[in-house]
Amino acid sequence: MAESNFIDYVKILCRSGKGGAGSRHFHRAKYVPKGGPDGGDGGRGGHVILRGNAQMWTLLPLKYRRHVFAGNGAPGTGGRSFGKDGEDVVIEVPCGTVVFDAETGDFLCEVNEDGEEVKLLRGGRGGLGNWHFRTATNQAPRYAQPGEPAIEKSVILELKLLADVGLVGFPNAGKSTLLSAISAARPKIADYPFTTMEPQLGIVSYRDNRSFVMADIPGIIEGASEGRGLGLRFLRHIERNAVLLFLVPADADDITAQYEILLRELREFNPQLMDKQRILAISKSDLLDQELKEAIEPTLPSDVPHVFISAVTGEGIDHLKDILWGAITDEANQLSTPAITHRPLDGHHRVREEDEFIFEPEPLPDEPADDELDDLEDFDDDFLDVED
Repeated sequence: MAESNFIDYVKILCRSGKGGAGSRHFHRAKYVPKGGPDGGDGGRGGHVILRGNAQMWTLLPLKYRRHVFAGNGAPGTGGRSFGKDGEDVVIEVPCGTVVFDAETGDFLCEVNEDGEEVKLLRGGRGGLGNWHFRTATNQAPRYAQPGEPAIEKSVILELKLLADVGLVGFPNAGKSTLLSAISAARPKIADYPFTTMEPQLGIVSYRDNRSFVMADIPGIIEGASEGRGLGLRFLRHIERNAVLLFLVPADADDITAQYEILLRELREFNPQLMDKQRILAISKSDLLDQELKEAIEPTLPSDVPHVFISAVTGEGIDHLKDILWGAITDEANQLSTPAITHRPLDGHHRVREEDEFIFEPEPLPDEPADDELDDLEDFDDDFLDVED
């Protein structure tokens, strides 16, 4: 991960703007005695808004922008002049970003479409000026409302890639090789496990100029749902996939047993993944002859369609595309239905280095900084010494 710019999990501190105070001003003009109250309202504090951006693919910009503060509303003035509203802050995020409360881990909101805006923190309302409180029995109110305070919250942004097909398998199952064979993606391929250190997306061409998106995540090992290996950190990316393609190599000791292990890890991570349509592909099938394939076929799971493929020779690739396209276009597998139920962040689903990140304290704009307070204290001490 150190050599990559792909960031899919970041913790930031957000603060909306506080509302401006209402004015207690009274009208003063020549030849107008007792002009009466004319204090204006304070301005609204700025909102913190999330906006989806289809051109972004990582949360890297927020890695170096840990503090997101909106502007405060200006106080009202005389002549029923309203204060200026605080400046809103818009945070551009990739489509598929989910927001959680950093303290409790509760789900807050998500952004899925390009241009979609979600108000994360609402700015404080401005206070009413004394002009609103005039009555027949109280013609000179000398009070006004203060503005609402700002809202400050630490949030965790988690990116879940949008793709039609998600590849699931153990390390060295041939996921990256398959993705490179059927798309223009060029993931890293080597003869040792965990060569894929970050999710990879590829656009797979189909008949009649049609295409679909396939996502490859790092290999899953047994116990990934409890925090073992790298798979847990990236399992979030298959929560938005319409179809799950399980890849098990033909030279595995027990293909069905490996499939069941992968299925169990997904179930432990998020039980809702069991509602997605599953397809089993036996990779590296060029190692098998027809007699071995016929012997293996009865032992495969009966509740999931399977296909023997080889990314090297191209065996079964077209048949696999047909099965995937049929599953993707099935109305039950559309990304919009059913809605994803995002599990709260717990100890297993957090990234430790982000969860333990400590924000440096920053004073509010209208509060004196620590060095200014120190100067005032030194001045008071000097003044007392002179008095003595």
